[in-house]
Amino acid sequence: MSNVTSLTSAKPKALEFFAGIGLARLGLERAGFHVGWSNDYEADKKALYEGHFKDADTHDHEFVLGDIGKVEAVDLPHDAALAWASSPCTDLSLAGARAGLSGRESGTFWQFTRILTELSEHKPEVVVLENVVGLATSHGGDDLAAAIRAFNELGYSVDVLSLDARRFVPQSRPRLFLVGALNPPDDEPNPNSELRPDWLQTVYGDSTLRTHRAALPAPPAPLTSGLSGMVEDLPLNDERWWDAARQASFMSSLSPTQRTRVAELRREPGVRYRTAYRRTRNGVAVWEVRPDDISGCLRTARGGSSKQAVVRLGGTRVAVRWMTPREYARLMGAGDYELGGARNNQSLFGFGDAVAVPAVEWLATNYLMPLVRGRMGRVSESLRLAANV
Repeated sequence: MSNVTSLTSAKPKALEFFAGIGLARLGLERAGFHVGWSNDYEADKKALYEGHFKDADTHDHEFVLGDIGKVEAVDLPHDAALAWASSPCTDLSLAGARAGLSGRESGTFWQFTRILTELSEHKPEVVVLENVVGLATSHGGDDLAAAIRAFNELGYSVDVLSLDARRFVPQSRPRLFLVGALNPPDDEPNPNSELRPDWLQTVYGDSTLRTHRAALPAPPAPLTSGLSGMVEDLPLNDERWWDAARQASFMSSLSPTQRTRVAELRREPGVRYRTAYRRTRNGVAVWEVRPDDISGCLRTARGGSSKQAVVRLGGTRVAVRWMTPREYARLMGAGDYELGGARNNQSLFGFGDAVAVPAVEWLATNYLMPLVRGRMGRVSESLRLAANV
């Protein structure tokens, strides 16, 4: 096989930083990438990752468990076209302390850019940073500008997009994506406002930053229902449904508005499901039930947030339980994820701390792969011309 043929036919290789349980990998590989290297520092997440990908990882993939600060560029594949980083969001999310990129966990972003710097001429053509939308407002927008500037110093022009998983699955999960390109596409004169809302426009007007806005198709419209189709059909005598005392405590914590909402739903025919979060209001723990057939954002117990509960409403009966790992997987677009013998909290934490698979797939299909293929086409053409000299 010639060099030209191998370049154009092989799947572009991707590096997966802060890999977690591998949901970014699932989305990237659905779009045609091959993830050849992954890293995370949590053994529980690595166990889930390897349990799911065990059959696929018989060759040409390495998972490095450990602190990213100890990863050296010399140990990485030097033929990657893409580097993906879902860096910790604890110091950026609304549920955290908002320490920003200087925080202990979210500050690991700088280790990612350190590694890219060390890769030098072997830097991937495209880099992606995925994080919570809180990055856009952290420290008055200074953290977002700092991240863009760091990529600029490495030679990347940066596009910033906001994409909610709710466009693909019935879960409200907005995320920010910074797409850096060494060879960016031409600026779109009328960029899609759904992907780049007004609150993201400041960075594009900053003359000290190198940015671009690629032409992209409109993403699917946000879903307005679908949660009920994701819920596991557990019989009411299943031990996971809360007992009478715990359920009574749940009902008594509802505000008058919440009680009215539940009462109205109970009067409707058939069975329906809603999700609920426990909040602290005026120093008191209360439960709040969503009014729609959409899940709230799946979270972990870290950062001050709480697990999500499922509320079953049918006839005159109300039943409540914690959401199951399989339901978490379905709401993240990974319904067939291999859970094996994983502990319940291990699974919930792994999914709640991840990126939704179909959001990654959409971005990779419509944006990342065309960027990478454009580069591979240019290299192929150079090789072809050189061969004909």
